[in-house]
Amino acid sequence: MNGIAPATTHDLSFMSLFLQADPIVKGVMILLVLASLGCWTIIIEKAMRSRSIRRQARLFEVAAQRGERLQPDASSLVGQIVAAGHEAWRDQDPSESRAERRERIERAMRLALSGNMRQLQIGLPFLATIGSAAPFIGLFGTVWGIMNSFSAIAASQDTSLSVVAPGIAEALFATAIGLVAAIPAVIAYNKLTTDLARLQQSFIAGIAALGDRLARDRTPHLRAEAAE
Repeated sequence: MNGIAPATTHDLSFMSLFLQADPIVKGVMILLVLASLGCWTIIIEKAMRSRSIRRQARLFEVAAQRGERLQPDASSLVGQIVAAGHEAWRDQDPSESRAERRERIERAMRLALSGNMRQLQIGLPFLATIGSAAPFIGLFGTVWGIMNSFSAIAASQDTSLSVVAPGIAEALFATAIGLVAAIPAVIAYNKLTTDLARLQQSFIAGIAALGDRLARDRTPHLRAEAAE
């Protein structure tokens, strides 16, 4: 009974592990928690925006391939792409071929798309950085905590589990927090990157269909519609 009694006096709850940790290990934990919060903020914001953009991309691709009329509108991504295409379409050169006209129109729409896609990519490098660096930052805290634990063991000349366990637990807690920050960041980065690539391909397909239609049709009624 006397041999195991001291072990029951140690509080190994998460909060106690944090409060009892070495200042450097504690700083590592705080840094990782803040990084995790930043990652989740980006993940939620990107997920919400991607859902809206995905719906626009699907509607744009279908409408362009069906030859439906698309209105320029600066308030939406599709409207900005259509506005760029119509602007390029109005600026026609009688000497250019249909292929050259189509390429110019599509290039204008792709430029409008790429500007918006760059906005959607903001924050992804942060996810990639946390996903790759957080485990190592947590490991640094773990190594530092274990070094301090061994120093305390050497000073006390006591290697019993009741003396070793709290310090080791504090150290390993830093690695756990690092993994908690890194795993969602890696998963979200891969998912968002894949989704953005698919969205871009969907927009490109719509741009190709709309560009071909605008390059083909040079009638006055379409010119009047584009000017609206």
